[in-house]
Amino acid sequence: MKPVTIATLKGMKHAGEKIACLTAYDYSFAALLERAGLDLVMVGDSLGMTMQGHDSTLPVSVAEMIYHTACVARGVKRALLVGDMPFMSYQKNPEQALANAGRLMRRGGAQVVKLEGGAPMAGTVRFLVERGVPVCGHLGLTPQSVHQLGGYRVQGREAADAERIRSDARALEAAGASLLVLEAVPAALAKTITQELSIPTIGIGAGPDCDGQILVLQDMLGIYPRPSPKFSKNFMEGAASIEDAVKNYVAAVKGRAFPGPEHSYT
Repeated sequence: MKPVTIATLKGMKHAGEKIACLTAYDYSFAALLERAGLDLVMVGDSLGMTMQGHDSTLPVSVAEMIYHTACVARGVKRALLVGDMPFMSYQKNPEQALANAGRLMRRGGAQVVKLEGGAPMAGTVRFLVERGVPVCGHLGLTPQSVHQLGGYRVQGREAADAERIRSDARALEAAGASLLVLEAVPAALAKTITQELSIPTIGIGAGPDCDGQILVLQDMLGIYPRPSPKFSKNFMEGAASIEDAVKNYVAAVKGRAFPGPEHSYT
């Protein structure tokens, strides 16, 4: 099968075909996700919590992201590989962002880099894109801003906040972002943003109308030792193997059975 590219995902959006995504942090799981038919695999800075046991993503370093991304890259052949830019690896200035994005792509094998933030980051996104670095944006609940947000809370319920997120989404698209993750926002807001943008949206706790869905692998397998968020689902329940669980997740996303109302916010 042909490798998934940014153009592939954009074509899927316009064809109304859902995009199935999961996180991974090592070679073995990456190869399993590849066999299960994922369209996109993300090496998230969520590894700070799932792999390292921290309470947030903030302690993760660029070197750690490069290491885990390189491990995953060895197991992924078809799926598009997105690597997270960790906390304070891109916020200082666009030149810092370019240097670290280059390391994540050259040494880690990432094909797209993801960074958090809206309009204030649009200049950085444009700087990267103009220099050949594909970018995935991230709006709504942005885990690197957890202390500023006052915890892991739904974003965009108030009218002013919803309009700010919509404006941020348009700004990131205009700056050249190829994809946009929407996390923990009301389903109706995510639907509006998805309809307004020409680039694919990937939801995590953003309702059923995003172009694709992503979950943290450990949450969807039910193996994270702390409580999983409302928007997740344990796909190991009733599955004969981990690979079957992932295949069931892919089928549920593409068949529009996941997420359901119980996994969404109003």
